Parts: sequence; structure tokens; C-alpha cells
Amino acid sequence: MQQHLKLLTDEQIIQFITQGYLVLNNELPNELHLKVMSRIHEVLQEEGNPGNNILPRVPDIQKFFDTPVVKGALTGILGPDYYLHPHRHCHYNQPANQNPGGGNWHKDGYWSAMRSHRPWWAMIFYYTQAITEELGPTAIMPGSQYNEAYPGDDKPFMLPTGPAGTMVLVHFDLWHKASLNTSNMDRYMLKFQFARLSAPTAPSWDHQKEAFQLPDGMSEARLPVWQSIWDWMRGQAEPEGTDQSIDIERLASLAQSQNEDAALNSAYALARAGAEGISKLHAIISTGTYEAAKRATYAILTAGEQAINGLIDLLEHEDGEKRSLACSAIGMIGAPTDEALRELIQSLSDENESVRRHAAEALGMIAEPSEQAVAALTRTLEEAVAKEREERAGHPETDQSYIRNKIGYAAALSLLRVGRYGNVSEVISALNKALDSSDRYVRAYAFEALTFLRTEEAVDVLLRYYRSARWCPDTNKASTF
Repeated sequence: MQQHLKLLTDEQIIQFITQGYLVLNNELPNELHLKVMSRIHEVLQEEGNPGNNILPRVPDIQKFFDTPVVKGALTGILGPDYYLHPHRHCHYNQPANQNPGGGNWHKDGYWSAMRSHRPWWAMIFYYTQAITEELGPTAIMPGSQYNEAYPGDDKPFMLPTGPAGTMVLVHFDLWHKASLNTSNMDRYMLKFQFARLSAPTAPSWDHQKEAFQLPDGMSEARLPVWQSIWDWMRGQAEPEGTDQSIDIERLASLAQSQNEDAALNSAYALARAGAEGISKLHAIISTGTYEAAKRATYAILTAGEQAINGLIDLLEHEDGEKRSLACSAIGMIGAPTDEALRELIQSLSDENESVRRHAAEALGMIAEPSEQAVAALTRTLEEAVAKEREERAGHPETDQSYIRNKIGYAAALSLLRVGRYGNVSEVISALNKALDSSDRYVRAYAFEALTFLRTEEAVDVLLRYYRSARWCPDTNKASTF
């Protein structure tokens, strides 16, 4: 681990697990923040919001994310090989706007096949100016990241404040919303997303105490969820021992109730109840409502390899949604049997697109997958891009709503994660073709995957792509040459 990083403490990791956020401060010169904010203001006023291109448009922003504070925090949450996602946005909150960002509590749209309670994704809300409640910071609802449904208006929320360089590192699924700017100044916030590339094998923070210590005054109701995530982030694959004292039938009933909090806590408790509890979770995934099945899928990850055989059986389920859940669970467990790998590869040919997408992403989460698995992902990416090209020829599209090529997206992301375990020449060939995709995120993942491989062949492909994709931050409508 890099020693110069300012690593998170056990207490900060526990806060992130329980509350879903950390407020940090980047101790950079105020002149840099003023320079960046001034440049952003010029760009927004003269050209409009550059969206994902905010970073190449204002390249000094990269300095915000290269500090020991930011790199140490992201390393602690996402591991040392985290990835700066290509989606980013400058949120501009003006005093005259009475409905900033739509004004509603929400989770951001998810970029992968299935959301995860475990931190595979995170976001940073970065403020380039001293942020006060009057300026309208993004409001966050602590602890809400595990709730699929909106927790309700009665739940406490907070408005993070601090000097220029204040950033809020949040779990991707934390409920949040824009708040009113009641000052007489414009407010700027940079939202950047980050993804984990591999499951943890050991703590990636300043880890001192093995036991999860419940913060003072906090209820134990959600402890099974928090303990599961703490163990996973420490690289502990399965729970130590089982709880034989619990009422399994009662928990199985509660896990399918309409009360989301009670259902989720019960599902996670079942995962620690040994073979009988795991069997109940398999049954809920198979026969329960989709909401109950999804909660059971999140929970069953706690059981680790003990859950694999039942999940393999679920890959034959008649319902495509249930097959998709089984794919995701096998991938997130991360160390399946040879049979599970074969079945996931077979699922890449499923008639249901959602199953194919979940299978493609699952294969990328496997620790050191076989060369056959990487070859299957390579074929999947090539086929997805070829199909897209055929469709594009007959029906040219002028815009992109979210993710255009979902199968290609999942396959490219997985090759970013595990492409080095396959035939590198074949992987590079597929990534080269993906650079021609009409999906901006397929292209971005392919580009990043090539930088990870970094062979002479990969560098040649990157250089060819770079020559036409290179961005000049000084070129704009007022200065075209």
C-alpha cells in the first residue's frame, strides 16, 4: 500500500458503512480552487455545461483528486486499484432556482447490472468554494444507502458544510437531493464517480481493530448488514461460525415482509444461520417477490461459497429476473467453483438480455478467472459491438440516453477488471473494436482496459485512438485555433 496516502481509520470506515458518507477536506491552496471555479464559471456561461467533458475542459480539476486525502479515502473504500468513472458532472445551483435538480430525494441511476450494498461504487461531491447551508449544498440522508424505497420525509438529513475543498464521499446508493440556494452567490459542486475493480483481500485502510465496533447510541437492528460489509472489506470471505439460537422460520417470514428495514435485517441474519438459513434465502430468491428476492440476493453474499450450489440451480429458473439475480450473486461472491464458471459462461447465451448482462458483469468480479471465462467475455464484447454496428447502419442515432449498449458495457467493464487473465492479444483485438462503439461508456471502458494491459500492442492501439480523440482545453468558440 502507498505509504504517503492519508488512509482512513477504522472509525471512518465504520461511519461509511453505517451512515454512507464521510465529509473530508482537501487542504489545497485557495488560489487553485478560485482558479478552477472561475474557469468553470466561464465555461458554463459561454458554452453551457460540458457534462462528462468537464475534466478535459478544466484539467486543473484532476489536481483535486490526486491528493493524499482523496486517494487515501478512495483506496480505503474501493481498494488501491479504483477507477475514475467517465461520468462526471458540474452541478450549478443559482439563487434564483426554486427547484434545483428537480428538488426530489433520489438515488443516482446505477451504471452496472445490479446495485450493491458492498462498496463497488462511490461518489464525491466536491465544493470549490466555502460551502454554507445558505449556498445550498447537496442534502444527504445518512444510513439510507441500503433502502431501495424512499425512507420517508421523517428521516433526518444533513447539509454538509465546510471550507473550499470540502468533499462528501458517499456510497453510490445514498439518498440525496439538491437544496435551495438562499444566498446571493452561485454554488458550484463537482460530482465525480469511482468504481472498484477487484474485491478486497485485506483491509485497504489504517486497520487496527478486527471487531466491528457499533458507534455509541446506534441501534443494533442493522448490525447483520454492517457486519457483513465490514467482514467483506477486510477480506473475510465467509462468516466465522453460525448463529444457532435464532428462529429461522420467523426470520424467513420477516425477510418477505413489506417492512423493508425488517426484511433486510432478517435476510442478512439468515445468511449467518448455517445451511438451513442459506436454504431459506435460496427459496426466497426462487419463489419470493422480486423485491424480496433482491434483498435475499444481497444477503446471501454473506454466506460466501456455501451458497454457490443453490445459486447454480437458480441459473435454470424459468424467470429471467431470478436467473439474473443468481448471476450477480455468484459474481459478487467472487470465488465460485468450476461448475459455476461454466454456468456463467453459458448464461452469456441466455435468451434474456438482462441475464446476459448480469452474467457478463459477474464474470468480471471473479478473482483470477480462467482464460476460458475471459475468452467468453471477449467474444461477448465483439458480438455486442458488431450487432450495434449493424443496427446503427439502418437506424443512425444522434443522441445517447444513459447506456446504449448494455451487453457491450458490461463486457467492456469486465475486461477492464479481468482482461489481463486471458489471451492478451485477443482481448486487445476486442477492445480495439469497442473503441468504435457508439456507446460512450463502452469506448471509455475499452480505453481504460488498454491502459491497464499496457503491452506494446495495447499502446499502439491507444496512440491511434488518442490522435483523433485528444482534447485541447484552450480551444472554444471564442478561440477556435
